[in-house]
Amino acid sequence: MAALGGGGTRWRRAWLPALQLLRRGSKAVTRHWKAMHLQRQKLMAVTEYLPPRPAVPPRCLPRPSAHGVQEDGQARVLRRQVQDTLSASRMVAVCHYNPMADEDVATFRHYLRKHGIHVKFVLNEIARPVVAQSKFRNLLPLFVSRNILLVSAEPRAREMLRVLRGVPQVILLGAVIDGTILSRRGVENFAQLPSLEVSQGQTVAALSLLPSQTSSLLQQGPARLTALLDEHIRRLRDAGAATEPPTGNH
Repeated sequence: MAALGGGGTRWRRAWLPALQLLRRGSKAVTRHWKAMHLQRQKLMAVTEYLPPRPAVPPRCLPRPSAHGVQEDGQARVLRRQVQDTLSASRMVAVCHYNPMADEDVATFRHYLRKHGIHVKFVLNEIARPVVAQSKFRNLLPLFVSRNILLVSAEPRAREMLRVLRGVPQVILLGAVIDGTILSRRGVENFAQLPSLEVSQGQTVAALSLLPSQTSSLLQQGPARLTALLDEHIRRLRDAGAATEPPTGNH
């Protein structure tokens, strides 16, 4: 009986119920705000960065001049070159430039140079002040990105557009031709016009047509009157010759 009781006790210790109720407690919160230690506060205060004070207070410095910062000599030379180029060119085209290979740039400049058109790579910082003080000031909105100038002593719009069709990296934005500001569409319309010699010949022909017509109209009256008088004289002569008796030999 004792053995049975001992065996039953071991059986009870080894047996576990199918359902157990366990009590789980919440985790301890360890991230509470804690004041910084006094020594650490002193260390942070000592190592804090303090910007150096200026040797001269700002109120004691001279005021900047109205002309601003004086530019260097190279900028003045470049601006003078741009000014001379704009004043000596009858056609100035502003184009947007996308990067190209050096070989393509050389070919592009070669084809334009054959027609007397030159390519000018000018920075906007150099070109904008010059354009703002010239008669081309309305072109300032075009100088907002990387641009190039196509200049020519003669208006070669047709040749320029023919070359630009084969170079998609260069986009025409606007141009000034003979003092007139034109958009891209205006340049295309200008390129379709006949040459100056042909236009002058057509104008002279149109102007000479009206005087010739007026002269012919003025000459029609006297010419008709003269013809009528000649016809009247001829009839009178014919009538006189018919009434005159014939002269025969007796």
